Amino acid sequence: MNKTLKLLIISDIFVFSGFGLIGPILSIFINDHLVGGSITAAGLASAIFIITHAVLQIIFAKIFNPKDRRWMLIVGTFLTILIPFGYIFLTNINQMYLVQFIHGLGASFAYPSWYSLFTSNLEKGKRGLQWSIYSSMVGVGTALTAYAGAWLAEITSFQLVFGLAGAMGVIGLLSIFFIDKKAARKV
Repeated sequence: MNKTLKLLIISDIFVFSGFGLIGPILSIFINDHLVGGSITAAGLASAIFIITHAVLQIIFAKIFNPKDRRWMLIVGTFLTILIPFGYIFLTNINQMYLVQFIHGLGASFAYPSWYSLFTSNLEKGKRGLQWSIYSSMVGVGTALTAYAGAWLAEITSFQLVFGLAGAMGVIGLLSIFFIDKKAARKV
C-alpha cells in the first residue's frame, strides 16, 4: 500500500473515530442541554448536515478537478474538525443547526476529494483489499470510540468528549499535510 493511501487511512481513522466518540451522545446532548432542543430537533440537525453534504458535494465535484483535491481535502477536513469544538460552546438549537450546516459544507469539500484521491492511488489487483482495509480500520476505530465516548460523557462531561473528538480530528488533519502534492494530482 502506498504512502498516500496510508495517510488517508490514518486521517480518517482519527477523524471518524473522533466523531465516533460523540455519535451515541449527540442526540442526548441536543435534547437535554440545548435551549429548544428535542429529539425532533436532533433529527432536523442531522438532516441539515446530510442534505447540505449531499447537495453541495455534487456541485463541488463538478466545479473542481484533480489539481484541487489536496486543498479541498484540507479545507473540508479543517471545517469538519471544528465541529466538535463548536459543540462545546452551543447553548441553543439554532446554533446547532448552523454548526451542522458548516459540517455539511466541510464534508462537501472533503468527501469527494478524499474518495477521488484514494481511488486514484489504489494499486491494480489490490483495490478490493485496500478498500476493505480502510473500511475495517475506520470501522473498528469508530466502534471503540463510540463506547468510550458514551462512557466518558456519563462519568465526566459532554464538553470533555467534544474536546477529545476535536483533538483526534486535528491529528487526522495533520496527517493530510504529509500527502505528496504530486500524488494528490494523480489521475
